[in-house]
Amino acid sequence: MIKIAFASKDGEHVNEHFGWCEKFYIYGVNEDSYDLLKEVDSSQKHEAEIDKLEYKIECIDNSDILYVTRIGPKAANMVKYAGTYPMKSASENEKIEDVIISIQKLMNSNPPLWLKRILLK
Repeated sequence: MIKIAFASKDGEHVNEHFGWCEKFYIYGVNEDSYDLLKEVDSSQKHEAEIDKLEYKIECIDNSDILYVTRIGPKAANMVKYAGTYPMKSASENEKIEDVIISIQKLMNSNPPLWLKRILLK
């Protein structure tokens, strides 16, 4: 099982910026099933940017993949360094379920190198 954290305002769409996200939805995803593991409140405010980013990374709870609408380069590097693969959604109305299904298709076919690395963890 891989863990995917989605930045979402409504729990249905990927429609939130990583740094501004107030709630992450973390799913456990297998080749043929998926479950919402938890909703994480990430609304705590921090003055310093580095503190804010470290807090947001803690909130995604060691997920394998982070799926957001936007993420800055500094934040993306910090997320990668923490062992999570950051991805940007194609649009503001991309459904979480559609993203999961497309990742499952990749898992069941010939996964790209980035996904193979995650699956081999």
